[in-house]
Amino acid sequence: MRQNILTLLMAVAMLAAAPAHAQFKVNTGSIGAGLKAAKALTLSDEEVIAQTKEFVTWSDENNPVADPKSPMALRLAKITANLKSYEGLSLNYKVYEVRDVNAFACADGSVRVCAGLMQLMSDDEVLGVIGHEIGHVKNHDSRDGMKTALLSAAAKEGVSSQGGVAGTMSNSRLGAVGQALTTATFSRSQESAADDFGYELLKKQGKNPYAMASAFGKLVASEQEGGTKSSKMQQLFSSHPDTEKRMKTVEDRAAKEGFKKV
Repeated sequence: MRQNILTLLMAVAMLAAAPAHAQFKVNTGSIGAGLKAAKALTLSDEEVIAQTKEFVTWSDENNPVADPKSPMALRLAKITANLKSYEGLSLNYKVYEVRDVNAFACADGSVRVCAGLMQLMSDDEVLGVIGHEIGHVKNHDSRDGMKTALLSAAAKEGVSSQGGVAGTMSNSRLGAVGQALTTATFSRSQESAADDFGYELLKKQGKNPYAMASAFGKLVASEQEGGTKSSKMQQLFSSHPDTEKRMKTVEDRAAKEGFKKV
């Protein structure tokens, strides 16, 4: 998670089997062109989610979305069949046919999974990663990250808010919102909380939570075997020591609770 999702490519052999599309695209245009700097200072949660929806819409329009009847999309639909909503959050899912080993969830409940991740992982491991990302949403990490990105872009624009009037942010500055959002980092405590959320989600879905640890292991192995850090989406994992420590934490917890290692 790098603390949230930076993408690790699969090993070279796996890359050969991945869809021949470019990497994940990040918005370099505008997000909410009408957003004023002064207003950004007092954005409500609802307004942040509205801006998030606009970001997701752009992302869906500018990345190759798998046809709902394609094998990859049908597989994701099966994995998430019992997860159309969770703890009051309505969720929607799509597969991006890109080779990035990546997944992300946004404050509006949009979950996007890249083909590279699905090719690398089992169904339960994919579900564990999705659970982790939903955890960031439920813990308000994703919402706060979007708000921070919007405020940062407003500050960089350097417009005056005196008298309650401010010019709209330029496309270039709003492009920085997308960049800031997709490269945002979370603290170790936030990542641990999201790990816990994903672990509990697996249990509630009747799955073995060891899948969370094995997902960690596959990503570490992928990098060690020749995978490289690729696109600028939020990091899934940052460094071997931290990732391996988190993996062991999950394994110890699962063993203590009587689950068998898979």
